[in-house]
Amino acid sequence: MSHRDTDNDSMDNLLDEKSIDLEKCRKLVRSYIDLHLYSAALFWADKVVSLSNQDPKDICTLAQCMYLMKQYHRAAHLIKRYGLQKTDVMCHYLTVRCLLEAKEYNDALQVINESEICTNITQAGITFASRMDIFQDAPKNVQSSILYVKGRVYEAMDNRAVATECYKQALQCDVYSYEAFEALVQNQMLSASEERELLESLPFTEQCVKGEAELLQLLYDSKLKKYQAPNTKQSLITCNVMGICVTDRLADNLDMQVAKAERLYYNCDYHQCFSLTEKILKKDPYHNSCLPVHIACLVELKKTNALFYLAHKLVDLYPEMALAWFAVGCYYYTIGKSDQARRYLAKATALDRLFGPAWLAYGHSFAVENEHDQAMAAYFKASQLMKGCHLPLLYIGLECGLTNNLKLADKFFQQAQGIAPNDPFVIHEMGVICFYNLDYKNAERLFKEAMKSIQGDVRNVILPSKWEALLNNLGHTCRKMKKYDEALQYHQQALVLDPLNPSTYSSIGFIHALMGNIQEAVDAFHRALGLRRDDTFTATMLGYVMEQLIDEAPPYPDAPAEIPKYKSEDSEVRPENSSNVGNSSSGQEIDKLRVILFSNSWGENSGKVGKIREDDTPGKLERQTRDVVNYSTGDSSEVEMLDSSTAHIEYN
Repeated sequence: MSHRDTDNDSMDNLLDEKSIDLEKCRKLVRSYIDLHLYSAALFWADKVVSLSNQDPKDICTLAQCMYLMKQYHRAAHLIKRYGLQKTDVMCHYLTVRCLLEAKEYNDALQVINESEICTNITQAGITFASRMDIFQDAPKNVQSSILYVKGRVYEAMDNRAVATECYKQALQCDVYSYEAFEALVQNQMLSASEERELLESLPFTEQCVKGEAELLQLLYDSKLKKYQAPNTKQSLITCNVMGICVTDRLADNLDMQVAKAERLYYNCDYHQCFSLTEKILKKDPYHNSCLPVHIACLVELKKTNALFYLAHKLVDLYPEMALAWFAVGCYYYTIGKSDQARRYLAKATALDRLFGPAWLAYGHSFAVENEHDQAMAAYFKASQLMKGCHLPLLYIGLECGLTNNLKLADKFFQQAQGIAPNDPFVIHEMGVICFYNLDYKNAERLFKEAMKSIQGDVRNVILPSKWEALLNNLGHTCRKMKKYDEALQYHQQALVLDPLNPSTYSSIGFIHALMGNIQEAVDAFHRALGLRRDDTFTATMLGYVMEQLIDEAPPYPDAPAEIPKYKSEDSEVRPENSSNVGNSSSGQEIDKLRVILFSNSWGENSGKVGKIREDDTPGKLERQTRDVVNYSTGDSSEVEMLDSSTAHIEYN
């Protein structure tokens, strides 16, 4: 018998003599963990390991206490020292989890590869290799958790394709694994159709009773893509779980309210979205899912004071969260300080490399300064992280359009439409591409389709101000198609949304000039110059129509239409002296000059000079001002074709 065996026997005898109850000590450890007294739990767990002669379950509990105290390397080393990661399923899971939190991704992957548990995934569960019999009897939630952590490791190593499959397998193994579902949805790993296919393929009926299956489908369905407008009626499925009506109890659930707010945001109803998120944050001021939507609404509505207060409160309370620094960056972006915004947004991406909204906002900070290359680099990074989101592709297409690469822009818009086919921003930008390709008929169709999609709710009598660009673009398109009355109506509707836009007044004045309404054109051009004095196009057109107005307007009210005829009576009067003759002749010359000037202004050919006529001049004016609709909004010399490049921040 060895010396160690002798020591163990003496220890057992001592335990018997003193009657030490190990179960009581284990319960003490659990109670301290429940009370979040991790130091006390760690102290007693360490003693229980020694007293129990290194029982694997006690070692796992000790490692768990180390994990809770964020001593990740120590916990992983403890399990590896006894080789339990290969023999105990919970120790295997905890080892990978510790290495993941310690950012030792290669070591975590090595542990996974040494104990590869998954060989085949079916709706009945996981089938294992013969050498991995330790996982055969593991509960399905443990198997699902191992697959989820495996996906986290691969995602941290930028292998998102394998990570996506791991998350799907985790959900197939356990449909209650919300963390796996959230990783797929919140990180935008799937398109809308792929999300729907995943939801339909999950084995709810095999793993849940009927009521629970309906409840789980309802909850998951509320988290899917939010591009559809929120229903006016309750969309909750009427089902009963333990006699409780789900429709009544979940109507005011905060998660369900956040899902509704996201739908309102994606449909550009920012005011209603903001009021809803405010109500949610009054009940739960730091709701993680609601805060990104609320911050995005503050940016859209330019509520800088509220955004400043919220951002600094988050930084004080949660300085380790990427969301806090994202809020600070959004504040500086909103007040126009792009350099400072980039500094804080870069910090947000450093804290969480997978936080897609921060990358989008980072790209916006470059786009607002016309730094197209840097903006596209940030958008491309966001597109890699947010595979199922159309916004990065939309913004990349916008930057391509601003650099006059219309073919490449069209390709990105088509990809974005494949992800979100009913998104009005995508449809609008595709209409812009058709406009520049001189395909005015399709441009009009697409613009009207986008208008129809945002006017789906009859309660929204007035559109959000974000869609002023769409109305103006419809006006430009109708003007190109010589539908002047219809174009005028669209521009006037755009004025309702943005009454101080000088480009809209210039467009209205241009249409009035083409229709021959000179006085109305002058008034519109004057208003445009009052808002923006350095507009070259408006100043040129104002001078042109002013010349016409001078030619056509009478010199004074009730002026005669014909030239009056004067009788020469002076010839019958004989001059008395030479001085009178000179004076009379000079007076006649002045009268003749006045008649000549007056006849030049009001003669038969007076309308041929400088007059805008509907039959032939519009084409000439259109040619002279071919670039009157310009992609870039910074050119003050032309009527602008506004775009939605600063539409909103996706947070997902």
